[in-house]
Amino acid sequence: LLRSYAPAEIFACGETAVLLPAGGPGKGESPGERLLLLLCANASGSEKVPLRAVGHSPRPRCLRGVNLEQMPWSYRAGSLAGLTAPLFAEWLREFNEGKRRQGKSVLLLLAKHEAHPYLQLSNVRMVFVPPATALAQPLDRGIASDLKSHYRRRLLRWLPAERGAGQPSLLDVLHMLAQAWGDVHPGLIASCFRAAGFTPDASADAVSLTSAPGLLGREQLQRDGDPAEADGDEGMAEGEDAGELAAVPPCPSEREVWRSLATLRRYLECQATSPDLFQAFYELEDAVHMVSAG
Repeated sequence: LLRSYAPAEIFACGETAVLLPAGGPGKGESPGERLLLLLCANASGSEKVPLRAVGHSPRPRCLRGVNLEQMPWSYRAGSLAGLTAPLFAEWLREFNEGKRRQGKSVLLLLAKHEAHPYLQLSNVRMVFVPPATALAQPLDRGIASDLKSHYRRRLLRWLPAERGAGQPSLLDVLHMLAQAWGDVHPGLIASCFRAAGFTPDASADAVSLTSAPGLLGREQLQRDGDPAEADGDEGMAEGEDAGELAAVPPCPSEREVWRSLATLRRYLECQATSPDLFQAFYELEDAVHMVSAG
């Protein structure tokens, strides 16, 4: 069956949970509660389906005014038991509709569970992995744990003093999780599928792991900054009077930068026309973090 599909057409999905940090009143969810994540990716690592998060709060206040249809993640309210069959069926139909619009037919591997109903879908063939099989789910081979490590790293570098806020809200956490999901390298995903035996050629060499694409390295940032420094020197050229120098605005503080980024993010949350816009914003935020870290 696997040989009938290319690695890019073989998907696996599953759930994992993360704990929400302690938050202030009205943050959306209670501190210490679980947020269930539905993860799905293909065997080549070329496609990571946007995260589906399931929490306890039916109407988080922090999500008011957010254009939820254009976020790089989605949120649903669930029961204390976590993911339910209706919620999973909704996700399945959306996943199938996306593949139908792309004109693709794919294989979806998943564990047999009462919350995983079988649906007859036009472009997605569901295959349940027997519980007694020796092959573990690819997500359990390191994909979910790598996502959580990136999420913890982003939580630890949260800077309330610069951002002018306390602990991150549910909305902040959803953005951090989307960034962490983007940090999971395609090579790692492909290796986990091969380790689980869920690729047509499980003996293929693993893709080498490098730094996540799209992030600016410190040396690149320094190189990009050199022309600006040169321009600053030219600003003292002969003929420039003191009035022109006084008109140059002072360098903003880190607190001002983070406030500007928060304003920009809120604008995108309300006005974004595509989830892809947030990828550019996430890369900008990461670049600011690298600059502020020296």
